[in-house]
Amino acid sequence: MNRNEKFVITINRELGSGGRTVGRKLAERLGVEFFDKALIRTMEEKYNLTAEEIEKMKGRNNHWWEDFTRVVRWGDSEIRYYESQNGGAIEKLTTENIFKAEKEILEGIAAEQSCVVAGRCGFFVYNNHPNHLSIFIQASMPSRIERVVRKQNLTPEEAIKLIDKIDKMRENYVQKFAGTSRYDTRNYNLVISTDGKTEDQIVDVIMKYIEK
Repeated sequence: MNRNEKFVITINRELGSGGRTVGRKLAERLGVEFFDKALIRTMEEKYNLTAEEIEKMKGRNNHWWEDFTRVVRWGDSEIRYYESQNGGAIEKLTTENIFKAEKEILEGIAAEQSCVVAGRCGFFVYNNHPNHLSIFIQASMPSRIERVVRKQNLTPEEAIKLIDKIDKMRENYVQKFAGTSRYDTRNYNLVISTDGKTEDQIVDVIMKYIEK
């Protein structure tokens, strides 16, 4: 990956691996924007976008991408996209039209600026991007359970159930829209386990890889 040209780094991650935090910290270290599902959905809702509407906006050749980058980014207190605040049901699988809109948004963002993207089948969306680094962040089940218990204030039993649901949901999402498994390491340039490492140490590993 060449940092002197527009680049995109995609991060797929397991729930409880700390991958989203790694992505955010990596973006901060590189001085670029960080995008995840929560932010992409905010964009869609803000502009009431569909794939068709995006094409119309592109045709008008206005500056909507610049406006996108001014949307406030979520911090650590982001709305949990995988679970409602009142402990409600897991989010339903994304529809075909929403995926197309998200794909258009992501492609447009990367065309305008360097960025780090978490999830959203990024490794697939940017498969043909000339300056793309694809990363998968994982962790052992005990580490994942401990992190989810600590972050979400759940019991270990509740954490296991949530991890299982999210794993299945994300795998179904990737299989449906990318036609592959998110666990297939051939989709990534780097596969990193966060066991025994802090998010900052993981970012250090990625930065060393980039700087080689």
